[in-house]
Amino acid sequence: MSKSLKITQVKSVVGRLPNHRRTVRALGLKRIGDSSTQPDNPAIRGMIATVGYLLRVEEVQ
Repeated sequence: MSKSLKITQVKSVVGRLPNHRRTVRALGLKRIGDSSTQPDNPAIRGMIATVGYLLRVEEVQ
């Protein structure tokens, strides 16, 4: 069974770099408190590494 990641936005994107704003949006997040479930793969991990200071990440099965 493949793992997935539950990603929750915990900080605002207002005033952040445009690339960081686009990355948060690409993860399926629109506002503080939104969560999305994404597959655990290197592409998603790289996106999380870029904007990890705005997110909370949990592993789910």
